[in-house]
Amino acid sequence: MSIETTSNQTDAPRILERAGVDGVIRALRDLSYNVLGPTVRDGAIVYDDIGSTSDLPIGWTDEQEAGTYRLVPRTDGKLFAYNVGPNSWKQFLLPSSVMLTRAERDGAGFKVVDEAPDAPRQAFFGVRACELRAIAVQDRVLLGREFKDAIYEARRANTFIVAVNCGKATGTCFCVSMGSGPKATSGFDLALTEVQSNGSHYFVAQAGSERGGKLLAGIPSREATMAELQAADGVTAEAAAQMGRKMNTDGIQDLFKKNRDSKLWSAVADRCLTCGNCTLVCPTCFCTKVQDTTDLTGDHAERWRRWDSCFTVNFSYIHGGSVRPTSSARYRHWITHKLATWHDQFGESGCVGCGRCISWCPVGIDITAEAQNLRDEVSHGKP
Repeated sequence: MSIETTSNQTDAPRILERAGVDGVIRALRDLSYNVLGPTVRDGAIVYDDIGSTSDLPIGWTDEQEAGTYRLVPRTDGKLFAYNVGPNSWKQFLLPSSVMLTRAERDGAGFKVVDEAPDAPRQAFFGVRACELRAIAVQDRVLLGREFKDAIYEARRANTFIVAVNCGKATGTCFCVSMGSGPKATSGFDLALTEVQSNGSHYFVAQAGSERGGKLLAGIPSREATMAELQAADGVTAEAAAQMGRKMNTDGIQDLFKKNRDSKLWSAVADRCLTCGNCTLVCPTCFCTKVQDTTDLTGDHAERWRRWDSCFTVNFSYIHGGSVRPTSSARYRHWITHKLATWHDQFGESGCVGCGRCISWCPVGIDITAEAQNLRDEVSHGKP
């Protein structure tokens, strides 16, 4: 099964009012999609079920820095004036916990039943450009080779994507450096750009697939003028100019591969808690483990697949001990894989520049800063 990840932007962009955005949500629900989008819960913007634009984080924006995330109010009434939060769309495509098989005692033996992959009909509403890239990365990892992940494949095939182009960046964003944003160029069914200017508030809508075009055709709209399209381009250009971080990717693969013995790893290890937060919030990390459980009677057993992290000691455990017993070794493995050896495996970077790992690290370790620290160390002849 192939997943469409390139856009076919052939239809002319249309202009929607807020009622039209509600119409998009309503149309998706009428097509039996469970619409998932950003909403405020527990002091953060998270992805959950939404029924209308009133469920969106209207009146809120976020401030993010290393080890810092907070919501602050705003009064302009924008629907999408915030950046990515602590969770990603990965949770709906590669669930954190899923049963693979179960076994029941059947006379003198056991009957083993494989669980069929769950394939909910889901619509992602409000996907940012960096997140589209992350989904494309996971498509390549989990679907792009001979052996495909059946659970991911079933969920991905049933997913409709409404992207939202960014109008602002936060302190930890660096998607421009990674070539993944802030404007969505592929991987969506429908893309929206929110424009608020000179007393006007509207949304430029662009179909990116045939089914996106069909859905948009059923929503009251009008053709966009050149001035409105230029205003939309200005929105993403402003976000691009606001990047709070940047990463120099020139020669980055060799930089990490050739400096495995750098003193930097020990310096980072002095701060790193090996909590795994960076891997949990990362939209491209895909590592899992398999666990077997048995009830007290011995009549019922289950096999579960759960998210794992390369920051745990047991992740690299083989007979005789862990391959990476120290925190410095585990951090080096994570950042080297993300920025360098991921290219060898999958032909692209494992980082999309969303900045989540910076914001949600309890001690504020910054992937862009550590990459630059290594570069500086090498340039000064101190590997």
